[in-house]
Amino acid sequence: MDIRRLGPDDVDAVLAAPELFDNPPTAEWTRRFLDSPGHHLLMAFVDATAAGFVTGVELTHPDKGTELFLYELGVDEGYRRRGIGRALVSALADLAVERGCYGMWVLTDADNEAALGTYRGAGGSQESPNVMLTWERPGAASR
Repeated sequence: MDIRRLGPDDVDAVLAAPELFDNPPTAEWTRRFLDSPGHHLLMAFVDATAAGFVTGVELTHPDKGTELFLYELGVDEGYRRRGIGRALVSALADLAVERGCYGMWVLTDADNEAALGTYRGAGGSQESPNVMLTWERPGAASR
């Protein structure tokens, strides 16, 4: 397995792996993500085939400094239970340290045993029970 940190020149690598994402990525959104400072996309390849990815976004607050939000983790169904997700999360955590972040965090559902196992296996621990609230712009299409 090879984990690569993708950059602005890797839009095609993302577009070539739509099965890894919830919805097919678009060139515009992929380019915007990869061009944004503090946005990170790591992709795992097995024999040159994209097997999984993880994204992270740096968040800076005036009184806290910078932390890394693990935005999304996806591993192709055919490659699950091989340690790819754990390796991706660990690589993102290493990147957070390299970037000077004081920590990394993620939200997941309490009943998502696969995600919890992956995150715990990569060194994560549950801090507290949380409630997530969302705001959507009226009339906005969410894809």
